[in-house]
Amino acid sequence: MKIRMALCGGVAALGICAGTVAAAPPQDTSDRAAALQSALDGVHEAGVPGVFAEVRDSGRAWRGASGVADVATGRPVTPDMLQRVGSITKTFTAAAILQQVDEGRIRLDAPIADYLPDVVQGERGRKITIRMLLNHTSGIPDHIRYAFPSLQVPSPKSVDDNRFRQFSRAELIELGLSAPPAGEPDATPGVYSNTNYLILCELLVKVTGVRAEDYITRNVIRRAGLKHTYFPTGTHIKGPHARMYESLWGLIDPPRDYSVYNMSWVAGTADLVSTMNDLNRFFGRLLDGEIVSRASLREMQRTTPVIELDGSTSAYGLGLEKIDIPGCGTFWGNGGTVWGAVTMSMTRSDGTRQMSIALNLMRWNKLDGEGNPQPHPIDGALKALQEDAMCG
Repeated sequence: MKIRMALCGGVAALGICAGTVAAAPPQDTSDRAAALQSALDGVHEAGVPGVFAEVRDSGRAWRGASGVADVATGRPVTPDMLQRVGSITKTFTAAAILQQVDEGRIRLDAPIADYLPDVVQGERGRKITIRMLLNHTSGIPDHIRYAFPSLQVPSPKSVDDNRFRQFSRAELIELGLSAPPAGEPDATPGVYSNTNYLILCELLVKVTGVRAEDYITRNVIRRAGLKHTYFPTGTHIKGPHARMYESLWGLIDPPRDYSVYNMSWVAGTADLVSTMNDLNRFFGRLLDGEIVSRASLREMQRTTPVIELDGSTSAYGLGLEKIDIPGCGTFWGNGGTVWGAVTMSMTRSDGTRQMSIALNLMRWNKLDGEGNPQPHPIDGALKALQEDAMCG
């Protein structure tokens, strides 16, 4: 799933990024590091059980953590913990698709019916292009509200019921395709949909002959030199990680741990496990032209307005989100959530500054009588941390 960044600015056009980010910069022990730790502590003190981050700035790195990985035992979080990173997975999937564009096996503006006529059928399949799936302008609605029907109430019942359920990708795609359309193909603004990326995973299978997860692992994760990023199998995270506490807008009180969960409901679209160090390395190398060609990177950075699942609007490219901050710079990256966890990773266009942040609490805002999220101290504390990390 997707979370809108807490810090955002106006949308502005930007050309290709050309900065280089060091793979293993030295640790920062300056006054700035103390300020970042203070901001991180502020997020914990505002109500998040545990938060950890890595910030890279002009060749130096700061890694910090605050709070606990387990509220029952008091086990602390550490900066190198694994995290379910949600829709940041989409950037990896998009990069895999663009690699196939580079090799001439996929045409961005070809209709999906040219490749998967039995998946997106008829006139719809002839109107929707690969690009529209990548930038969420296909008009195909998100499948999650149908896979988790109690969310429409809202209630946590289906979140609990699906903890160990094994969904098939075909089943989830059908849920999205059979629902009322979210809009016309190529309409602006687009409407964010996880179903788009499930279809793109099927496209990868069609053109490569292997599982989408296997292709992404070999050609994106390994090419970026990532050591702690993988697609999970089963219901457990393999390696040191925090428990993941879901509040579901105050409906679950106290928040419930969903760190053990079958992630087939977002397979290939929001199920990756990674570390903050790996995320910074990945986005640095992607934006430096080491994962896809420069021509494909330019396509990834062509943005369109997209309405997110929370109703906000983002500047979304092909698996990349752009945030323009006046006086600070333009940042590229992505953010995502799953039950109980939220992760954000952004890299400035010149490559000199990066931020990856993980929290083990999600949907902390309670809803008012009309269903609108109410302000919470975590919102302000998280925005302050992002501002410090991204702009200093």
